[in-house]
Amino acid sequence: MKILIKVNDNPLEWEKNMTIDTILKKMKYSFKMLVVKVNGELVKKSEFGNFIIPEEADVKVIHLISGG
Repeated sequence: MKILIKVNDNPLEWEKNMTIDTILKKMKYSFKMLVVKVNGELVKKSEFGNFIIPEEADVKVIHLISGG
């Protein structure tokens, strides 16, 4: 049986050693200013390539908008 995670409430098949960078590539997120939470925990951008996504995780990718 496939293990799924949720990315912004959309299902995505989980892979062993999957990182936030992997998810961003799979979901085609290319915006530079992103905030990511995994199971409610804020993950620093410097950790996107090292942070291993646990099975059945709930991932939120938030686009930051700035302006005036």
